[in-house]
Amino acid sequence: MVITHHGGQCFKVTFGDLTLVFDPIAKGASLPAVRFGTDIALVSRDHPDMNGIEEVSYGEKKPFAITGPGEYERQGVVIQGFLSKSKYGLGKGETEAVNTIYSVELEDMTLVHLGALADAELSKEARESIDEIDVLFVPIGGDGVLSPAKAHELAVSLEPKIIVPMHWSGIGEPKALDAFLKEAGNGSQKVDKLTLKKKDLAGLDGSILVVTP
Repeated sequence: MVITHHGGQCFKVTFGDLTLVFDPIAKGASLPAVRFGTDIALVSRDHPDMNGIEEVSYGEKKPFAITGPGEYERQGVVIQGFLSKSKYGLGKGETEAVNTIYSVELEDMTLVHLGALADAELSKEARESIDEIDVLFVPIGGDGVLSPAKAHELAVSLEPKIIVPMHWSGIGEPKALDAFLKEAGNGSQKVDKLTLKKKDLAGLDGSILVVTP
C-alpha cells in the first residue's frame, strides 16, 4: 500500500491495481484541484476543498463515490462511514455541517480518516465499530476542525499504530503542524510517501508520520 498526500485532507491510497482517494479537491477550492483517476472516492464534507469527485474521474477510471454514513463494499474493500460534525467552511447562518468519518479495511489493515471533524470525541457507534486502527488521519488545523491540542488528545485516545496529521497544508491555521508536533513532543518523521505492509506495523504505537504533499 502506498499513501500520498495531495494537500488539505486529500490522500491517495494505491494497492495493486486499485486506487482510493479521501477528500479529493475540486476546482474552485481554496487549494489546487487534483487530477488523477481513482476507483473509490470518499468525501467527508460537502465542500470544494473535500468534494472533487469529478476531478478523480480521469482516463478509464470512474470512481465509486461515497459521500456519507453507511456500510459499503467495493472490489474487496470494506468501508464504514460514521456521522459526525464539522464547522469548517460554513455558509451564512450555518452553525455546523455533516462530516463523515471513514473506516476502511484493505490489505488486512484498517485506515481511519476523520474528515473535517470538529467533535472532540467520536460517537458511541463509531467507537464501538472501529477496532484496532493501523493508520489514523486526523485534522489538526483549527478553524472549524480540531485544534492541534484536541487533535492530539483524540488521536492518542484512539491508540492507532500510525498518526498522520492533515488539514495543515494549504488550509488550516498557520503553524498548526508545528503546534501539533510540539503537543506530541515524542518525535515525528517526515516522508514524501508512506509505503506500508502489515508487517511494518509491528511494534508501532502512535508513531507520528507527516506525509508531505
